[in-house]
Formats: sequence, structure tokens, C-alpha cells
Amino acid sequence: MNAAPIHRAGHRFMLDPAGVVIWPARRTLIVADLHLEKASASAARGSLVPPYDTRTTLDRLALLLRHYAPETVIALGDSFHDAAGPARLATEDAARLARLEAAHRFVWIAGNHDQGVGGMESWHEDHCVFRHEAGEVGAGMVEFSGHFHPRARIATRAAAIGRPCFVTDQHRVLLPSFGAYTGGLDVTAAPIRALFPRGGQVFMLSRDRVFAFPLAHAARAA
Repeated sequence: MNAAPIHRAGHRFMLDPAGVVIWPARRTLIVADLHLEKASASAARGSLVPPYDTRTTLDRLALLLRHYAPETVIALGDSFHDAAGPARLATEDAARLARLEAAHRFVWIAGNHDQGVGGMESWHEDHCVFRHEAGEVGAGMVEFSGHFHPRARIATRAAAIGRPCFVTDQHRVLLPSFGAYTGGLDVTAAPIRALFPRGGQVFMLSRDRVFAFPLAHAARAA
């Protein structure tokens, strides 16, 4: 996979096509919106979907952790789909998550879905701030956030293509959702546009690379 480099707040970051950010100098992997146990939450409300989202999400995460071998993993909130999610984990999934936590230092940020599970409101490190939902960004800082599950569409000669994406400018990096069963909000929607009033850059995910284009070129969702 070919990650795309960006430079923010004096640091070099890599946008991986799997939807995570790598901070090589700090041996850190940043991931947003795992939404573990979303399927079991849906089942509890009577909507039966295959109960494989947690397993699939942990498979994908474990593969990236083996590849990059980070010392630290920063999870930007909504790691569980709801506060009761940890209690619904299958025994083997809980054991696997525990093994990942034993092998890497996890920084858990609290999100709106998993309030009550634990985690901090934000994490600050060397002019970088990590939080679930975008907020105020100080001068000379860069913010990493999730929450909105950004997706973008770009028009081609054949058809419009829509995929999860990163959205960034010099002060913000908005990450796509990493969870297997999560949807997304189009980057042309008002909540995302409001974060980038002077425009930004979209990095659309594909199998083995990201495709960059200006936010202004994103096609509106049908």
C-alpha cells in the first residue's frame, strides 16, 4: 500500500489507504470510529445483521499493527458503538483486543457513542491535538478528529465514484471511519464544509493508494 505524505505543524504524517494516519517519528498510528459491536447493538433493537463487524474490524486493525509496528495507537472515539459494547464482545474478540492493548500503548479518546466506556476528552502532543469531534484549533496546531465518517464522490467519464476519505487543510485532518459496518457523511454536507471554510484537500481511499483532489472538486451526493 502506498501512503500519502502530508506535513502539518512541523511533522510528517502518512495517510494510509486503509484509512489510518501514521506518525512515523513518534511510531504512532491514529484511527477513528471503530464502532465495535455495532451489529449486536442493531440486533438488540430488532435489526438482524451478520454479527461479524467486530471480528472484521479487529482483523483489519491487527494487519496494520503488524505492518507498521507502532508503539502507540490513538483511537479517536466511538471505538464502541455504544456504552454496553464491551460487555457484548465475544470472548475471543475480547481476548484479541486485550492482546493488542498489551502489545501497544492505546490512547482511547471518548466519543459520543461510547461515553461511559472510558477514555479522555482529548490528547495533546507536540502541537498536535487528538479528539473525537473537531473543535477550536490554536495557532500553529494541527487537529486530528473523526466523528463525521467523511465520504467523497468524484466525477469520472464513466460515472461518479464515491468512497471514504480523509479531508485536510493546514490545521485539521478529518479521518474516515475505520469500522466495518459504518456509513459516511458526504464531504459536501454542511457540517464538514463548515470545518474547511477556505477549502481543503480530499484524499480518497482505494485498495492500495489514496487519490488527492481539492475539496471544491467533490461531486455532490445524488
